[in-house]
Amino acid sequence: MLGALSAAGVRPDLVVGTSIGAINGVFVAADPDGAAERLRELWTGESLGVAFSETVLGRAVRLVRSGTHLHAIEPLRRLLADKLPAGDFADLKLPFHCVAACIENASAHWFASGPLVPAVMASCAVPGLLPPVEIDGLHFFDGGLVDSIPVGRAVALGASTVYVLQVGRIESPLAVPGRPWEVGLVAFEIARRHRFHEEMSALPPGVRVHVLPSGGDQLPPGLGQFRYSGKNKVSSSIDRAHAASASYLAQVTERR
Repeated sequence: MLGALSAAGVRPDLVVGTSIGAINGVFVAADPDGAAERLRELWTGESLGVAFSETVLGRAVRLVRSGTHLHAIEPLRRLLADKLPAGDFADLKLPFHCVAACIENASAHWFASGPLVPAVMASCAVPGLLPPVEIDGLHFFDGGLVDSIPVGRAVALGASTVYVLQVGRIESPLAVPGRPWEVGLVAFEIARRHRFHEEMSALPPGVRVHVLPSGGDQLPPGLGQFRYSGKNKVSSSIDRAHAASASYLAQVTERR
């Protein structure tokens, strides 16, 4: 998607991100011209695998000991510190905002200044997978809990044209949960989609939002849409998204 935008002559003025979008987004803000290649290397290389390389037994032991999460957060911290070409929001080439869910305040908290790594980690601390991230005495979980696709934040910051690079699944109808762990998953997904549709329906006049296509296949209704492809499919997914987004942007240009 980033490659297609670049080829179409689209360069962002600001970047907002949530959860895994905070990781992708901060790379764009740090290096707008080189972000597509940096991210391809990140997602197809060995670094992320090392960060989450614990065995099933190791994850089970961590869950028993912690009572809350499967993975340690420190490998992700080291990965971001090593790969990010900037250490502070002030070092970025573009304005960047990312959001996390504050546990104590039960509210969205936006980060736009200070050290980058803690803020990005807070934004992608998925409950159950990673522990909450502590910053200045407060604890944070994944920003997707409060603002999964922050179009409203971009508009509030002055954006009149917004490109949504949603790299997750293609949305299909949900199914009634049948197991205890499915209840929370479905409830979260309802809240996430509702927030996005609410923001889209309340856009001010003159604001244009483009949701770039991933080029993937529509999955049947049910929980199968929550599963993500293995690492061996990442490269082909990137290529499909590039082709689909390039085609979409060409059509947008023609309509203008």
